[in-house]
This record gives sequence, structure tokens and C-alpha cells, in this order.
Amino acid sequence: MRKGYLLGLDFGTDSVRALIVDPANGQAIGSGVEYYPRWKDGLYCDPKIDQFRQHPSDYIEAMIKVVKSILRDVSKKKGINIGSKIIGIGIDTTGSTVAAVDEKGTPLALKPEFKENPNGMFIIWKDHTAKEEASLINEKAKSWKIDYTRYSGGVYSSEWFFSKILYTLKIDKNVRKSAYSWVEHCDWITNLLVGNTNPEGMAHSRCAAGHKAMWSEDWNGLPSQEFLDSVNPLLKGLRGHLYQHTYTSDRKVGNLSKEWARKLGLSNSASVAVGAFDAHMGAVGAGIKPKVLCKIIGTSSCDMVIAPNYIIGRRTLKGICGQVDGSIVPGYIGLEAGQSSVGDDFAWLRDLVIWSFVNILPKTSFGKNISSLQLKRLKEELKDTIYQVLTKEGKNIKPAESGLLAIDWFNGRRTPYADQSLRGALVGMNLGSLPPAIYKSIIESTAFGAKRIVQQFKKEGISLKSVIACGGLSNVDYVMQITSDILGLPINVSSSEQTCALGAAIFAAVASGYYKNVEEAQKRICPGFSKTYRPDKAKTRVYNKLYQQYLAAGKSLEPIMKKLAKLK
Repeated sequence: MRKGYLLGLDFGTDSVRALIVDPANGQAIGSGVEYYPRWKDGLYCDPKIDQFRQHPSDYIEAMIKVVKSILRDVSKKKGINIGSKIIGIGIDTTGSTVAAVDEKGTPLALKPEFKENPNGMFIIWKDHTAKEEASLINEKAKSWKIDYTRYSGGVYSSEWFFSKILYTLKIDKNVRKSAYSWVEHCDWITNLLVGNTNPEGMAHSRCAAGHKAMWSEDWNGLPSQEFLDSVNPLLKGLRGHLYQHTYTSDRKVGNLSKEWARKLGLSNSASVAVGAFDAHMGAVGAGIKPKVLCKIIGTSSCDMVIAPNYIIGRRTLKGICGQVDGSIVPGYIGLEAGQSSVGDDFAWLRDLVIWSFVNILPKTSFGKNISSLQLKRLKEELKDTIYQVLTKEGKNIKPAESGLLAIDWFNGRRTPYADQSLRGALVGMNLGSLPPAIYKSIIESTAFGAKRIVQQFKKEGISLKSVIACGGLSNVDYVMQITSDILGLPINVSSSEQTCALGAAIFAAVASGYYKNVEEAQKRICPGFSKTYRPDKAKTRVYNKLYQQYLAAGKSLEPIMKKLAKLK
């Protein structure tokens, strides 16, 4: 057993977080966060057309800064060079977050001719520009001799690997000409750190491939080139530049390269584990086990479940986002579901209110003398204050009292049956419908969406007895209590503030040889729960009735939303 510490790196939507953990007892001895500078400025994104892109330089620059900062702080506190004591590195990222690369595995945006081209950057998970391409893949899969979507819940999404590739190839001839292959962020960053970005030689994540790229051992890896050709000739020859084999995250990719050891201030003897998606590693960090739903709740929600092979057998679960052997905990079938937006739904209302302030106030006699700096400060202060006021007022509103009902598909629906053409809605508004009631109805809608996921698992034979919550929104009492009331289930909140990075560290512990498997590492490293929310039975009864109206409203509005999407 190697003595030393573990480094978990969590590349989220807005920032990269770093966590240093003592594998012997799970104690976190240092943590830090660094925001992506270009993303923070809103560059390369256009929400009106569902375009969300991130520059690979954001990942590199933020990673170097946060690792150096945390090493400096911990070394000073402990009086040792902590960088030389890191024995294992684990990495998670958002997904499906995809980029075109050249023959050397370099993302196109890192080349001078593509540095300002969004199509040469990472197309992140919440980018839904590829809706038509996803529909085409689904159509072809249903008529093909093999339904390659069978382990993806029966529906392929615009959020995923091949949809994004095809969309980009269709709209950008320069990318079409220069792209040799395509990579997931979690594969690129781990292989970058060990000094091997050769597209055919990379170690590829079982998690990413199985859930987002239709990879399965049943058909010897990725979908056949024949199938891809039938989807669109632009995909011709692609499979030969991708991969066949995948690995679970308890496996070692290699040791940190000398170049990256120098850049980060670490030892090149540190083992680097196979990467995976943030939610999957977050579930491990939260202590996931069978019959427990782990919800990683932030801008969106990713819902993780594991089940023994004998429970699933040869069945394919419908309507979810994938079932993949070993994608969460090796030895179990990893089941994924989720919602395309949760915190983003709340932020929509917040930003709506802020827009009124910052755009109308300067045009009034009172606000005409406010400087641009003061206006900027006001905007930043409002971001927190608005939630506080909405929460305080909303707590006085009883379930169903406002007469409002929201549909939570503001960024499309992920589960059940992914459909990114759908949109959110507010039903039942009158002249007395004020922001606190609207805010509460949106929170309720996200919890109704979560309940629908629980019921979908139940319908497919997977019973759930409790919930573990982690992520930024897991610490918001107002949101979590409403969610518990609607689900009718207790919700345990992980006491770790960085469960995804902690999960990455757990995999680093196994890949480095410190522990023999994930379960053993979880027992020693997972910290337990900080709080438990229990449902109010009286409110649950009311919410059960309101939930039926949520289902009815969604069913009625769905065809209307589809027609509206086609009018664009």
C-alpha cells in the first residue's frame, strides 16, 4: 500500500474544483475552485439557439491555477511539499461534452485557425443544437437490424456524442476538413495528463462510451460504420478513428507525464485513473448503494442508481439515459436518468427579475445618475438577494394554494424519454400571480420531474427506498424539503461539499493500488450525511393530487411544444 494523498479534479459546468484527500480516513485536507474565464464572460454561447461551447484553454488554465493554489495552501499548512505526496489523480467532467481533434488529439480550438471558432471547441452537455440529428439517429436505429439505442433507454439525445458530431460536420466545412477524430472531455483531459492524446491510443471511459455513444459489448463496441453511413454520409470513416475498448474508472491510464508534473507541481509517479462523468463519480463520492437514488442537483439534475446484474439480467430499461455495466461502480449495472435543467430553471426567474432592474432603472429619473459600476454591483448583489426574498415569501404559500402549475422542461426533457424539443410552461396564472408563487411552482415542477423519474424506475422493476442528494442545491433547505414532500421519500444530504471530486479521489485510490476496489475505498473515504429531510405526509397527500395535474398538463402541452419547435 502506497502512502500519500489523493487528488480529485471535478470539471463542472462553470468551474473546476480540486480536492486533496487522505485515503486512510477520507479527511479532506484542502480544496479549491477556479472558474472558467471565457465561460464566465459568456463567450461562444447563444442560449437563443441552445448553443453552449467551452474553450479547451478554459479547462487547462483553470486546472493549473486551482491545483497550484491548493498545493501551495496545503503545503504551507502542513509544512511539507504536498505535491510530492500525491499518489493518485482522479478526474470527472460534464458529459456528453465533445470536441473535434486533429491526428495528434489536439482540440481544434487550440490551433490558431480555430481559436475563435465555437465549432472547434467543446460542445458541452447542455448544448441542444443537434435536435434534428438526434431524431435522425433514433429513426435509423429503430429500423436497423440492431437497435443501438436499446441500452440508452430507447432514445438517443441531442446532448450526446454522435448527435453533436453530425450537427457540427453539417454546419462547418472547416471543421469537417480538419477533424480527424472526436473526444469526450473526460477522455481528453486524463490522456492529456499522461502524455498520450493519440485518438486511437487513448484509454476511453466506459461511462462516457456506454451512456452517450451507444457503446456495448453486445455489438463489439460502437455502432457499426455501416449504420453510421446510413445515418449520414458525413460520418463515413469515423468509426475507424474512434475506439473499440473501454475501461472502468478503477483502472489506471498511466502515470502523470513529466511535462504535466512540472506544470502542476506534482510527482510524475502519481497514477491517473480513467475518467468518467461528474454525476457518476459524484454518486460514488456520496456513498451510492443498491435501492438508493443519488441525485446530483445543480444547474441540471443527474440521477444515478446501481443494481446487481442478476436484477437486470438481459432486460433493457425504457425511458432512462442508459444502463452500462460498471459505469458507476464496477461490478454493478449503472443506471442514469436526470433532468436537463433544475437550478437553471430557478436562474431563469432570477435573471428575469434582474433584467427588469438593470434595464429599466437607468431609464427612470431616479436611476439616470447611477454609474455603470454601481449598476454592475447592484446586479451581483441581486443574484443572492432575490432568492432570499422569494424563499421567505414562498414559505407562506401552502401547496396548491397559488393555483399555479409549472412544467420543468425549460431546457428540454432528459428523463423519461429524452426530448430536447420540449419547453417549460406556467399554467394557471392570474392577475395575482407574483414572483414568490411562480418561484415555488417552478421548484415544485422540478420535484415533480424527479418523482416521474422515480416512477419510471419503479415501472421498469427498480424499487428505490431513499435518496442521497449532493451538489449545490442539496444545501438549499427550501428546495430540498419541497422535493422530499413531493417524492414522499427521505433525502439524505452528503456531508461532502465536493462529492464529485471526492468520487474522483476514490477512483484514484483504487487505480493507484491503495484500495483493492471501490466498495472498500467508499467505506473508508465517504463521509456520511450532514442532514436528512423527511416528507411531511399532509403535504405529500396534496402534492400527489397536484402531481397528477402535472402529468396531465405535460401530456396536453407536449404536442403543442413540438409544433412550436418546428416553427423556428
